[in-house]
Amino acid sequence: MTPAELRALPLGTRVVVRYRLHGDTHKATDALGELVHVGDTTCTVATRRGEVVIAIADIIAAKTVPPPPERRPRTPAAE
Repeated sequence: MTPAELRALPLGTRVVVRYRLHGDTHKATDALGELVHVGDTTCTVATRRGEVVIAIADIIAAKTVPPPPERRPRTPAAE
């Protein structure tokens, strides 16, 4: 997905964004969550751990993803 395609998505769309890290230990990581902001130089994804601000220049790949599956009810353990 190009930056222009990312900017065209409606806010609230569930996305996964792979982006470069600027360190020695890892080269890239993913942010999975709702797209809450897209600007000229950054985008923000609301993940389960909080909001992640990503530089558009650091994005390697991005795509929309379906909503998470419904949680199954717990079943009691057999005795």
